Amino acid sequence: MSDPTPTTPDAETRDATRQETRDEVRYEVRDGVALLTLDAPERRNALSVPMSRQLIDAARTAEADPAVGAVVVTGGAHFCAGAVRSVLADTGQDPVEDDAYRNLETVYAAFTTVGSIGVPTIAAVRGAAVGAGLNLALATDLRIVSRSARLLPGFAQIGIHPGGGHFTLLDRVAGREAAAALGLFGDEVDGERAVALGLAWAAYDDGEVQERALALAARVAADPPLARRTVASFRRETAPGGVPWDVAVELERSPQMWSLRRKHGA
Repeated sequence: MSDPTPTTPDAETRDATRQETRDEVRYEVRDGVALLTLDAPERRNALSVPMSRQLIDAARTAEADPAVGAVVVTGGAHFCAGAVRSVLADTGQDPVEDDAYRNLETVYAAFTTVGSIGVPTIAAVRGAAVGAGLNLALATDLRIVSRSARLLPGFAQIGIHPGGGHFTLLDRVAGREAAAALGLFGDEVDGERAVALGLAWAAYDDGEVQERALALAARVAADPPLARRTVASFRRETAPGGVPWDVAVELERSPQMWSLRRKHGA
């Protein structure tokens, strides 16, 4: 039976730089690392439905490329301000209307896809990671943040229930206490506090964050087949013992729909 793992690409292929633009998500591969950059600075990279689809496509493109051994997700000066308000407002008007339901599901899929592709992933976080944007950062295998980064759920501040398996993501990264402080009580942390809590691996000055993340990713990306097998083992062996993430997504969907409808009627 043949080995399904892609063969190691030669150095010329692996070191080639390839760039693509998907309107609001820039895609670049260098040294075996795919860099996915959210590029809607006018709304601080809040996830729209088209942008979410582009991020899903970029993540799947990286996964399908045997020369890619790691992915770094970033957003420039502002990581991601959550989901655009129109998606939440439309869902609030009629939570079970097909288009509204599917649109919110697409936003969920932006970070669940990044969190499930078969290559190691790093979030390079500058500025704010809010709501769905924090979910996106937490979905990756590792986070490199700026000292001044702001990590906050933001759900309570706008009067809605967390979504996207938010409590499970927080708990699996930093434990129950941090999940309570951020997800339940709506606290926020900066980059240095995030490192102290285990929400991130390291904090640097703004100008260093992306290159530090890329350098870290390049280590594992030097051998893409090994990187893919290793990350599969890592995820299986470090899976939380509680509710699986995909179950948590469904568990949180109903109360989030309720909170969106309540906000719309207020």
